[in-house]
Amino acid sequence: MTNVRRLPGPLADVWDWQIAGLCRGRDSAQFFHPDGERGSARSRREIAAKALCHSCPVRPECAAQALSTREPYGVWGGFTEAERLRLLTLGWQDASQRFRRRVDVGKLEAKLSRDMSTSFVGGPLLPHQARDWEKALIS
Repeated sequence: MTNVRRLPGPLADVWDWQIAGLCRGRDSAQFFHPDGERGSARSRREIAAKALCHSCPVRPECAAQALSTREPYGVWGGFTEAERLRLLTLGWQDASQRFRRRVDVGKLEAKLSRDMSTSFVGGPLLPHQARDWEKALIS
């Protein structure tokens, strides 16, 4: 469940970036998986959502919002649920530009790429990995 204590107050300037999002007005099903979606259907949907995000002018703000609030569902800022969990585990704050409420998505992608090349992703989590992910979501 998203920790609402991390959400900023109801200031329009904090949320104005959403007006310029390419996802605005689109069917949210492109970004959020239906119950039971797995395998190639999920991969196709995520690839399509990420393609839209990659050309979005507010991608850095969107990714920062999702990471700072630990958004558990959907594709945000071009990152899937699994990718955001991985970034929470690895640490993402070094890519944060807090004064502008945005992140350097290039740094985050590089971090994920380095991590993917040094670990086996896709297999079952080891007990210590599961604990790390749980801690990242809770903290």
